[in-house]
Amino acid sequence: MILLGIETSCDETAAAVVVDGRKILSSVVSSQIEVHHRYGGVVPELASRKHLEAIVPVVDEAIRKAGVGLKQLDAVAVTRGPGLVGALLIGFSFAKAYAFTLDIPWVGVNHLEGHINSVFLEPDPPRFPFVALLASGGHTSVYHVTSHTKMEVMGQTRDDAAGEAFDKVAKMLGLGYPGGGIIGRLAEKGNPGNVLFPRIYLDKSEFDFSFSGLKTAVNRYIQTHQESCQEQIADIAAGFQEAVVDVLSYKIIRAAMEKNCRDIAIVGGVAANKRLREKVRQDAKDKGIAVHIPSFDLCGDNAAMIAAVGYHSLKEGSVSDMDADVYSRAL
Repeated sequence: MILLGIETSCDETAAAVVVDGRKILSSVVSSQIEVHHRYGGVVPELASRKHLEAIVPVVDEAIRKAGVGLKQLDAVAVTRGPGLVGALLIGFSFAKAYAFTLDIPWVGVNHLEGHINSVFLEPDPPRFPFVALLASGGHTSVYHVTSHTKMEVMGQTRDDAAGEAFDKVAKMLGLGYPGGGIIGRLAEKGNPGNVLFPRIYLDKSEFDFSFSGLKTAVNRYIQTHQESCQEQIADIAAGFQEAVVDVLSYKIIRAAMEKNCRDIAIVGGVAANKRLREKVRQDAKDKGIAVHIPSFDLCGDNAAMIAAVGYHSLKEGSVSDMDADVYSRAL
């Protein structure tokens, strides 16, 4: 089955062509970073306008790169939510019209399920059941995954998402947006032991997260060390990053042990963080747990993961109708 996937949940306009939820024929992502950089975050109205400009050329390019004709497409999968409503509506409405014109089925899918299915686009996917950590700019959750479309939330952030905390700390340090990559690169030059920040585990036997206190601790340190802050900036970045990574790694390993799973997956934009990948692999090896992390291109928002979960949804009989609508929050 050849699926066209479409993703417009936030500030990337993406389209991909994927075969049987596994083989990527093409994946095109148009980023809006330059548009939102000056504002220090995503401006929803601007994001929607840019999706309108980009959706047709991005889909056309994905079809062209895949080397398939429109009549070879079997179905369309599109992000239904969660995300920015205005942004979601662009891709969702386009997918409806595209599928209607081609007289093929279409399905609206959960963006978060897409991220979890991104590991199945790699050569060595996890075995069911497994535990997944989804860490991004808008979400930080732990799931017990029993199939491509069935997953139980074990814990989630009570305030900021991990990626959001990276963005806000980068802004405090005057580093710009988005903050994840900037903090990660800067941290490589610093010593996390020179500036220590608290590890906020909450209840160590549960799997919820909280990053607002850590964010406040970083801000307080910056305010009380203004004269030396610029000289310590790499150490501050490294200390902050290590505090986030320690908690994320502890929780996902603990969750795998709780569910007696021998496989774990780390997905979402924060999964691109090199230190997180290194730390989880190190901690998991000590417990005999296999770690599955998508390639860097599949960590961020992309349409290949949407096509992947769409394939499995369609196989289970899920088909959307023209009355379907988007949703902003996870259902």
